[in-house]
Amino acid sequence: MAQNLDILSDRLSFKDFLLKNQHNRLILLLAGLAFIIQFGIFKYYYPFASYIHGDSFSYLNAAFYNLQINTYMVGYSQFLRLLSVFTKSDFILTAFQYVFIQTSALFFLLTLFYFYGPRRVIQYILLAFMIFNPLFLHLSNLVSSDCFFASLSLLWLTSLLWILNKPSNRVLVWHIVILFLSYTVRYNAMIYPFISIVAMFFSKVVIRRKIASISIVVLLCGLFVLHTGYQYKKLTGVWQYSPFSGWQLANNAMYAYRHVNPGERKPVAKKYSELDRMIREYFDSTRDTKKYPMEAAMASTFYMWSPGMPLVKYKEKIFQKDSSAGDLKQWATMGPIYKDYGIHIIKKYPWHFVKYFIWPNAHKYYTPPVEFLRMYNGGKDSVYGLAQDWFNYNSPKVSTRTKTLKVNILNFYPILSGIVNAVMLFSILFFGMLNGFNKNTNLRKAIYLGGSIWLLNAGFTITASSAALRFQTFPILIAMTFTLLLIDWISSKAMEKKPTENIAQIGSASLTEKTLTTV
Repeated sequence: MAQNLDILSDRLSFKDFLLKNQHNRLILLLAGLAFIIQFGIFKYYYPFASYIHGDSFSYLNAAFYNLQINTYMVGYSQFLRLLSVFTKSDFILTAFQYVFIQTSALFFLLTLFYFYGPRRVIQYILLAFMIFNPLFLHLSNLVSSDCFFASLSLLWLTSLLWILNKPSNRVLVWHIVILFLSYTVRYNAMIYPFISIVAMFFSKVVIRRKIASISIVVLLCGLFVLHTGYQYKKLTGVWQYSPFSGWQLANNAMYAYRHVNPGERKPVAKKYSELDRMIREYFDSTRDTKKYPMEAAMASTFYMWSPGMPLVKYKEKIFQKDSSAGDLKQWATMGPIYKDYGIHIIKKYPWHFVKYFIWPNAHKYYTPPVEFLRMYNGGKDSVYGLAQDWFNYNSPKVSTRTKTLKVNILNFYPILSGIVNAVMLFSILFFGMLNGFNKNTNLRKAIYLGGSIWLLNAGFTITASSAALRFQTFPILIAMTFTLLLIDWISSKAMEKKPTENIAQIGSASLTEKTLTTV
């Protein structure tokens, strides 16, 4: 890295690094201006927030009723409720989300520049990618936890870099707070405490602080799990942390089960017989994918959400005589049942599961679909009354100043993601082959951290979740950033070898000339 001599993290405070360095002051000024101008132009064309018709209103419903549990994690709904104390403006909400993700990304990059000093060309590429990223604009305009979670994840990773390189009590406290907030927003954060604990263990923090910090992390996340499980037990009579995972498992298993030939189907346990019969009958009646095009989809979430699907119909059948049970109770009650059934089917047909769910989902992770971000407001021109009331709209109509509701500017992202994922994998391999893990112990920590998060998130998403661009924002940012850091180091090593090679060539040529002269 050409600017290794400029790395001042051991002698210069981060504040001085930002404010006493003319180059960094200019970055902060230009970035701030770019944020304001971009967001202003964007909101001219998209004056209203955008909604995922389903997810967005679930978050708003949980915020409105101050629910302790919901279909999704309640952290984002609690944030919406807190913000509503100060304003009912959807403009303020989307502006906050945009500023949050941009400042989180900028803090992340400047932290990397402070500790690892990549060359200026790498810095400029990363800054341009983050500051002028159209994904941030459209993601922040969604009433959804996606932008909020990506921002928290960037801060979580940045604070981990500080723990590994320059730990302090303040850094540890902020890291624990950010980790806990992330843990309440998205199920993907379930892997975060384990990564944080390992990072703390290998950091330079004194042993007493390590034990205290790790204990607080375990305590806070454990209390949240216990509280959530207790709320579900009060509602359904069964202790569970995530009914969502049960529905997801059954959904995933169905994508494998669909491709089992009728003659090869194995009998199931008696307690699943009625559900299994409904699923088999559905599959047998929808073999024609031209007539039922959704059945041609691979590794999606169609079975767990769509009305008329066996999972939804079975739930309705179970509760047809219990009119007092609300939607949340019905949905949560089915979680453990569907979890057991999903595992039951996956165990019976493991190779079908690998072939028809994991492999297609790996493709989707590699090049994540744009999904709901492809259309403003899901292609609709209105929202439900709940959104109208929450944001004080004059009517349920929402509009744009664009000619179409289609969003084409993000279509390059699946290709970019595929390229970056592949290049990062090979860059890590080359880094190891060039003995980078031994030669650069400082960068090694960052690569271990970024690579571990990248791989664990990939494993979690591919095997148990659903891949889409809005879910993969954080992993894509990680892959892009650490790929360029690795390329910077590898290219610097390549340039270091050239002078030696030239000297060797000159020496060889001189020796040859001398030999010829002698002869």
